[in-house]
Amino acid sequence: MTTTANGARRRGRSMQKRVAILDAARDLFVRDGYELTSVDAIAARAEVSKRTVYDHFGDKERIHSAVLERVAENLTITIEAALEEELTAGCDLRAGLLAFARRVATEAFPSSDYADYRHLTTRCTPWRRNPRSLANAPRELFVRRMQAFADEGAIRTDRPHRAAQHFVALTFQLALDSLDPTETGAWDAVDEILVDGVDAFVRSYT
Repeated sequence: MTTTANGARRRGRSMQKRVAILDAARDLFVRDGYELTSVDAIAARAEVSKRTVYDHFGDKERIHSAVLERVAENLTITIEAALEEELTAGCDLRAGLLAFARRVATEAFPSSDYADYRHLTTRCTPWRRNPRSLANAPRELFVRRMQAFADEGAIRTDRPHRAAQHFVALTFQLALDSLDPTETGAWDAVDEILVDGVDAFVRSYT
């Protein structure tokens, strides 16, 4: 019993250190970017040794991949549910897209998952687009829905990936670039951007 209990405690401490490293790395990668974040800085912020960081992850690139996949997993759950419930087959295009945008913004913006995902995939990182990667799952889910809209004749495009990029730029990206959703009264302005973005997208693709 004692040996089992000691093993469980060690595993528990190891998991706590792993979580602390991932939390510290996420904060630093988002704030400073990949190139300016060092393993030493991650270890110091997580309050563990540099050796411990290497034992858990191997190198900085693997730490970044683990952080990105962790954020992507949370975001994927949000996007998958919003797609299934708001953008059903045969739905009204404008109403469905607006409901989808509002759902994702409401659930992902307050947790910082969307903003952090965007930083982690665009700011001088070793990340590369790979459709099979968990890190790319949020994008690929939406691209597939754009393809389905095109197949149904709901939108006019033979480039669903570009259509998805345009939608994101007109809605989520513009909202995050223009506003801080945590500020008082900001959500009314966020919603206005989402409405305008959806309308611009529908005008361009129908």
